[in-house]
Amino acid sequence: MANSLVIVESPAKAKTINKYLGSGYTVKASMGHVLDLPKKDLGVNLRDHFKPTYVVIPGKKPIIDELKQAAKTAAAVYLAADPDREGEAICAHLQELLASKKQRIQRVFFNEITREAIREAFKHPREIDTNLVDAQQARRILDRLVGYQVSPLLWEKVKRGISAGRVQTVALRLIVEREREIRAFVKREYWTITARLEGGNPPPFDARMVKINGDDPEIPDQETADRHVSAARAAGFVVDSVATREKRKFPVPPFITSKLQQEAVRKLHFSAKKAMAVAQRLYEGVDLGAEGSVGLITYMRTDSTRVSEGALSAAREYVLKQFGKDYLPAEPVRYKSKKDAQDAHEAIRPTEVEREPDSVKSYLDTDEYKLYKLIWQRFVASQMNPALYDQTTIDVKSGDTLFRATGAVEKFRGFRAVYVEGQDDRADDEEAEELKHRLPKVEPGERLKLHQILPEQHFTEPPPRYNEATLVKTLEEKGIGRPSTYATILSVIQNREYVEKVQGRFFPTELGMVTSDLLVKNFTEIFDVTYTARMEEELDEVEEGKLAWTDALTGFYRKFNKELRTAERQMADLKGEGVVTDVKCEVCGKPMVIRLGRNGQFLACSGYPDCEATRDLTPELAAQYGSAAAPEVPEQACEKCGKPMVVKRGRFGYFLACSGYPECRNTKRIVMGDGKATAVQDVTLDEKCPECGSALVIKHGRYGQFTACSNYPECKFVKRQTLGIHCPEKDCSGELIVRRTRRGKTFYGCSRYPECKFVAWDKPIAGPCPQCGSPILLEKKSKKSGPRRVCPNETCKYEVAVEQTSEAAVKV
Repeated sequence: MANSLVIVESPAKAKTINKYLGSGYTVKASMGHVLDLPKKDLGVNLRDHFKPTYVVIPGKKPIIDELKQAAKTAAAVYLAADPDREGEAICAHLQELLASKKQRIQRVFFNEITREAIREAFKHPREIDTNLVDAQQARRILDRLVGYQVSPLLWEKVKRGISAGRVQTVALRLIVEREREIRAFVKREYWTITARLEGGNPPPFDARMVKINGDDPEIPDQETADRHVSAARAAGFVVDSVATREKRKFPVPPFITSKLQQEAVRKLHFSAKKAMAVAQRLYEGVDLGAEGSVGLITYMRTDSTRVSEGALSAAREYVLKQFGKDYLPAEPVRYKSKKDAQDAHEAIRPTEVEREPDSVKSYLDTDEYKLYKLIWQRFVASQMNPALYDQTTIDVKSGDTLFRATGAVEKFRGFRAVYVEGQDDRADDEEAEELKHRLPKVEPGERLKLHQILPEQHFTEPPPRYNEATLVKTLEEKGIGRPSTYATILSVIQNREYVEKVQGRFFPTELGMVTSDLLVKNFTEIFDVTYTARMEEELDEVEEGKLAWTDALTGFYRKFNKELRTAERQMADLKGEGVVTDVKCEVCGKPMVIRLGRNGQFLACSGYPDCEATRDLTPELAAQYGSAAAPEVPEQACEKCGKPMVVKRGRFGYFLACSGYPECRNTKRIVMGDGKATAVQDVTLDEKCPECGSALVIKHGRYGQFTACSNYPECKFVKRQTLGIHCPEKDCSGELIVRRTRRGKTFYGCSRYPECKFVAWDKPIAGPCPQCGSPILLEKKSKKSGPRRVCPNETCKYEVAVEQTSEAAVKV
């Protein structure tokens, strides 16, 4: 008897499904898409309603032949690709290739790879959803139109090999605009005033000045701060009011794709791409020994927070059994998805809530275990009661000023017994901060004793550069792309060298800034944030059957083609002819042009190759001709030879160099801040270079400060920053030093590397551990709980908080 043929995308998924289906089925993998638009040409007929031409992807012919042969002898053919637009398109292409009058080809659709879900899906096969296919096809053609028609323009005008993307360009634009905000930002000084007070009952507590004459305080300088401090001291401190209320903090919904990527970046330090790759493995199936291959999570590409009734019931039973009735809500918690969410799939959750992370840890690699644990914890917490706090606010009057102290006591952990959500830049976890301050019992009218009063100087800060979590969050909030595309977007802008990720933050390169500026200037609508978001909405409407895919493309191409023709005529040519300027070549007298080289824009003679004269692009010329420019740095003389210092551009950006080069090789790094460029001076130390005897200096490199020989480049000695701690590895004579990754992230390793491979991401502290005797401890830092010292021995749970004291306190 012939078996039924089931086709999925990957061998891992095939292995898991085959276990559940049994001997009556043969499961094979297509290895992803089998058809696509051709690589060598556009593949879209612009005169025939955007009709695409699909070809077999190179290398896929043997797979297709194998599938065709298997289909000939199969009793039935089931297409079981992933339940999304891409999966539906794969199924549609396979149906086209395997079409036969002898048998019916059907689509099976499941959100999780479990025995029950698979068997249920095969009981109710359906036809391929043409709306989903149309939506995928529309997106693919949109991206092809932009990529294949704008990229050649960039090759001609800027640099061969670079590319433009409909969505990636908008993501790059966000990064470039943020960088310009940071460079233009001018910090502003402000002061806060905090009083350390004590009443009749301990302990002392801190109260911050929050009102002056009923208005928010504006304290711009120390003189004003000192005046308020003196007035407060003279007036004394009296309790004005005491208010206590119960505060609730509710759990967050189970993961959707974007939130999973953000939290994996924050808590696990994964990239978005890595998070999705690991989630894919957990979804497709992991070998659990005697149990065989098991899908551990539901489908990981979703923007719906919906959870099946069966999963809700299982989660509630687990919470009741493990935590008790106090932790279980009276009714299941159902979360509302955002208005434009595609509700075909559930939220990301474990397929079996009883399968605790530690029960499968031995079968998972480290990354799989971490991500599964994160998904499991968030799902369980989502069906638990809120955390409860007693929040107390004490208002204290001091003359015409009001001081306020706020503290909270957690009286019921609720969902926080399982999971606490991570935070982004400068996101104040108010509950965690309040829990640090236990307030005493005081009464209105009670006079308080002043221990000290602390005026503290602050400066406003520019917006932070994006990391992967905050960029994904911004893309989601602005409606740019879809969750399934975020990881690809972030990878592409890095692979194209438009941005660099340094210590986890995105910095636009010179190429990225130039490319973004040219595209945004010449395609004002297509690469507009709002318009790009609207196109995503139209693709959703195609998926819902509300809009024909050809109508969506027609509206887009009308605008795009108009801007493309204008750009072909007007876009600045930085590669070929260059942007012609009024500057004359000092060698031959011909006009100089602005061109783009490997290290950015520069002035070159239009007589090239007969004349090879070049010059740096000045800020004035850049502004005049609308190009990115070197930063303006105040004129200064070289401290080594007295000649003027000039702005140069290198592989890693702008720097100051002596005009006496090559006789004098003195350089300084240029940093941007407060809306201006500043040259950072090397600091000479009393210490001598052990190799040549010259003075050592503190230099400022791309990733921060380091100590090196002042006689560079003749002497290339760089001093390793040592911690003065012996390597904890047994029988190792090395010491621990500060090292940096290629991306600039600090870590700590042994000086005898590669013989000794000890490394630590957290700063080692000389031990020993009081519990297990480990020779070192590690200092972990957290915005929420402050610094802690923990034992690096995984079997030892020793942990202690590090006391933080303020040396700036003004004591009474």
